[in-house]
Amino acid sequence: MALRSVDDVYADFVGRRRGLIKALTVEADAFYEQCDPNKENLCLYGYADGTWEVAQPCEEVPPELPEPTLGINFARDGMRKEEWLCLVAVHADCWLMATTFYNAAKLDQKGRQRLFDEINALPTVYELVSGRAQGVAAAEAKAARVLEAEQDEEEEEIHLPLHYLLEAEQDEEEEEEPSGSQSDDACPNCGHKYRSGEFWIQCDSCDRWFDGQCVRMTAKLAEQQPQWKCPLC
Repeated sequence: MALRSVDDVYADFVGRRRGLIKALTVEADAFYEQCDPNKENLCLYGYADGTWEVAQPCEEVPPELPEPTLGINFARDGMRKEEWLCLVAVHADCWLMATTFYNAAKLDQKGRQRLFDEINALPTVYELVSGRAQGVAAAEAKAARVLEAEQDEEEEEIHLPLHYLLEAEQDEEEEEEPSGSQSDDACPNCGHKYRSGEFWIQCDSCDRWFDGQCVRMTAKLAEQQPQWKCPLC
């Protein structure tokens, strides 16, 4: 599918970025296992639908899109896991930028500037994986580790969405309040309390979380707009 507008290119970037972040945080164990150093050259691909894949590079020359860094699996066992994930994250950022501006080749100067500004407003994959980003970015990387630790310790699987773990981490860092009460939070607009499996969205203006059904927002609609402001703002 041809990406003709800034919004099209940005949406493709956001989807691929989401897949890469998922591979390097929430699903890092699965990603680590797939990167067997005994296999041939492997690459990490992120796709526009938010999924990821470890695979061998495309054999087509020249490829349809720029290819990610080759042979990420070879360095796996020679480094600490966290350091290796950060290294892969740096290369993932490079590939994201190459792919995005390849898709943006036909945009004019104003379009490219707008695209870069929107991309630059987000933390990089490396900043999320390493925890160097501030606020929500750092919390997201830590939330992945919290989720992994809870799954190891508890016999029953936890189904809390990632944004509740992010909020718990921020409360812990900024206000030093206990993070165990996040399930009691209610939507500021309607008072509805969160239930497992529901979609909630955070306001970019006041940082509060809202029930998606209450504010008529879905995950698909949220992906199509880089910023969202709640009805109360």
